[in-house]
Formats: sequence, structure tokens, C-alpha cells
Amino acid sequence: MVDEDAVTLVIPGRNCAGTLHDCLEAVITILQAGRCNLHQIVFVDDGSTDASARIAGEFPVRVLTGSGGGPGAARNVGWRAATTPLVWFIDSDCVARPDALDLLLPHLADPRVGGVGGSYGNMCPESLLACVIHEEIMLRHARMSSRVNFLGGFNVIYRRNVLEQVGGFDESRFNGRGSPGAEDAELSYRVAAAGNELRFEPRSLVRHFHPKRLSRYLRSQRHHGYWRVFLHIAHRHTAMGDDYSTWVDHAQPPLAMLMLACLPLLATDHYWTIPVSLAGGLAALQLPLAARLFGRMRNVRYLAFVPIGFLRSIWRGIGMVQGVVAYLLSPKAHRAGSGS
Repeated sequence: MVDEDAVTLVIPGRNCAGTLHDCLEAVITILQAGRCNLHQIVFVDDGSTDASARIAGEFPVRVLTGSGGGPGAARNVGWRAATTPLVWFIDSDCVARPDALDLLLPHLADPRVGGVGGSYGNMCPESLLACVIHEEIMLRHARMSSRVNFLGGFNVIYRRNVLEQVGGFDESRFNGRGSPGAEDAELSYRVAAAGNELRFEPRSLVRHFHPKRLSRYLRSQRHHGYWRVFLHIAHRHTAMGDDYSTWVDHAQPPLAMLMLACLPLLATDHYWTIPVSLAGGLAALQLPLAARLFGRMRNVRYLAFVPIGFLRSIWRGIGMVQGVVAYLLSPKAHRAGSGS
């Protein structure tokens, strides 16, 4: 008979050979130490063309083959193969601290809790970009309470019966092949809407390989902008923010697109101030968080958040425009956006 607090760990991955060894080595240590009632580790290879499957095969983990449908689809393959009451998800570019699972499990002693998530550590402290990304996340996590309406998929446990109750991750509308999407946020919204409490445990850490190249980071932000169009149409009550983000975050991509649309006015004698003012406003919106980062880290280099945030807004906006076009051209997506 399986214990009621038995856990299966599910790790989805696609072309993750560069980080998977570190990821698996950390969780195998937890498994072999017999801690936290971790019974099994499942790696779901979501159509990798690199050595990901071979690397996973070198560890005592169960390797399953996904459909290539994106992280939500891969996670569904994993949790549906699990036989334990609890399913822990981490990402293949995350390295769990030894006590990461220990700190999550006590929250599930409360039967009202359907899911509990943790926070990040930083695997790339030598990179300024990675550090800026990481410390921004830490600021956001610091203002989250223990009861939340949003959980990320990088370090989270759900009850298996709750996943069954809501049908798991949406595989069609909020993520795609090889794309960071919004499927984890969307699942947490549905879990909460079904009457389950969500908890956040900031002490539970998985160290993340944050991007070190700006081009890679901006590309991922374009993907986020794209999928969040579908997310906020389907869950309109989240369009102004949730426990992680605010209306200021959501306003920046449209403002960035308005700025770009007005750039031709730079060639005029009387209206050139419009795009300049919009650019100034977009830059000004980065200042409060940049100031908080400087106050937290006491290092002037964290003021680099201003140009990074400015560029991020543009790329999220580009993704948003692409998402709006895709939504308008997709009858299936249009029918799905009935609001909640």
C-alpha cells in the first residue's frame, strides 16, 4: 500500500543535456537518502534531439517519451504515470536543494491545500544578467504571502487527485513545442477555482540556470508575451495581475508597442516628442524595481535592470502582438476565451 504522503517527482525536458546531469544528480541524492518519502523520479523526454534521453538513462530514473507538445503535455505524461498520491514537478534546468521537498510537504498536512510551490536559487552567479533576473524574482517572491493564487511549475507539488479533478495541464492553448509558456500559471488558476488552497514556501529552493545571454532571455520573454494573451483571455480576472505580477508589469508591453508604432513621428517637426515621451515613460516604469534591487543588493550594477526591463517590455510586446493575431485567426482559441 502506498503511503498517503508518497511522492513521485516528474521532470519534463527537451534538449536539456546541458543542465540535466546536475538536475538529476541532486534529486537522486534525495531519493537514495530515503528522505521525504520520494518513491520515484520520472523524466519525460519531450522530443529531444540532443543527448537528454541518454543522460537520463545513466540515472536510476524512469524515462518516458513525450509527444513533443510542450512542457504541459510532458508533465501530463509524467503525473499520469505516477501511482503516488503526491506529484512533485521541477524543471530540467533546476537543481534542487537537499531540503527542497522537506519544506514543501508539511503544507500538505492540511487537506484544504491542493498545491504548494517553492522558490529559486541561482546557478549562474557569475553572470550579471542571471543575477539581475534572479534578484528580481526574489523581490517578487518576498512580497508573496503563504497563501497565493499563483504557482510556477519549476518547483511545485500537487495532489494527484487534484490534478485528476481539473484534468491536468492544458496541452493546447498555453504552451507549445520547445516553448516556455503559461501552462503552469493556468493550471494553478484552475486548481484554486476548484476550491483548493495554494501555498507558497519561499524556503524551498531549486537553483535555476537563469539565462546568461540577453538574446536567449529576450526570446523567452517573447514566448511569454505570446502565451499570456491566451492565458488572460481565458482567465480575465488575472489580466491586471496576480500574487506574482502587477498591473504595472502587464501595462508595459502595450506601452512598448505604442512607442514602436509612434517611431515614424520622430521624423516630424511637431510630434517627435510623442515617441520620446513614451520611451521615457517606459524607462521610468523600470525605476522603482531597479531602486529596490539596488537597495537589496547595495551594488550599482543592479541598475542594469532599467535597460534590461525596457528591452524585455518590447519583446514581451512583440510576443503579445503575435498572440493577439494568432488568437483572432484561431476559431478554436476564440471559443476558448469565454472568461472566468
